[in-house]
Amino acid sequence: MKSRNIAWLASLLVAAAPFLASAEMPASVEPGKLTFGTAATLPPFEYSVQGKLTGFNIELVDAIAQHLKLQPEPLNMEFRGLIPALQGGRIDVIMNAMAITPERAAQIDFIPYLKMGTEILVRRGNPKKIAGRDDLCDRTVAVTLGGLQERYAREDSGKCTSAGKPALVVLTFPTALDSGTALRLGRADAMYDTTPGALQKVADLPDVFEIAGPTSSVITMGFGVRKGDAWKGRLEAALKAVVADGTYARLMAKYKLPPSTSYFPG
Repeated sequence: MKSRNIAWLASLLVAAAPFLASAEMPASVEPGKLTFGTAATLPPFEYSVQGKLTGFNIELVDAIAQHLKLQPEPLNMEFRGLIPALQGGRIDVIMNAMAITPERAAQIDFIPYLKMGTEILVRRGNPKKIAGRDDLCDRTVAVTLGGLQERYAREDSGKCTSAGKPALVVLTFPTALDSGTALRLGRADAMYDTTPGALQKVADLPDVFEIAGPTSSVITMGFGVRKGDAWKGRLEAALKAVVADGTYARLMAKYKLPPSTSYFPG
C-alpha cells in the first residue's frame, strides 16, 4: 500500500510539473524588482515632474508590480534604446507607450493594453490652414525619432512625391517634448502626436496649440517582453487583475484619456 501511494504521488508531481513551473516567478534583472524600460518624455503616459517619474504608464506599472509583489524599478532612456535594452537583458520588460507594429512584433512579444490614434498638432489659429495629413506636402513636420509618427510622416512624404508634389520636411527629435517645442517656436508647421499626447498639450497650453484635421491611424499599444519569456503570462495576469479591481479605469480618468483609447471597454 505504501509503495502504491508513493508511486501515485510521484505520478501526480510529474503531471503537475508544467503547472508548477508556470507558477514560478520569471528571473528578474534584480531579485525582488520589476526592472522596466521607459522613455519618460511623453505626457500623459510617462514623463518627469521635478525629477520624479509619473504618468498613466508609470502608475499602471506600479499597480502591476504590486500584484506581482515586486518593487518597480524604472530605467529611463531614449525611445530607440528600449528594444535593444530588453534584448540585451538590461531590463525585464518595456513599459512604455510603444505601438505594436509587425517590425517590432518580429523582435519582441507584446501585452496589449491601450489604443490610440495619431493627431496633427499645429500652432493656435492654424496659420498654415492644415486640414489633414494630405495638406502637409511641402510643410515641415516634427516627430519623435524612431516613433511610429516618424514612419507615418515619411509614408506621407512618399505619397506627396508620388503625386508629383513637394515632399514633407521631416524633423526628428529625441522626445515628443522637443517636437512640441519646435512647433511652438515655429521651426515646424505641424507635429504628429498621439491622441492623448496631443490632447494633453492642448489642455496645458490652449493659447499655443490646437489639433487640426481628423484622428487617423488608430493602433494598439503594448508592453514588451523578450520572445518566449515567462514574463508575458505573468504580466497579462497582473494586468487583468488591475483592470478587474478598477485601477485601470481610475487611471484612465485621472489622466483624461478618452474612452476610445481603452483596450478594455466597459
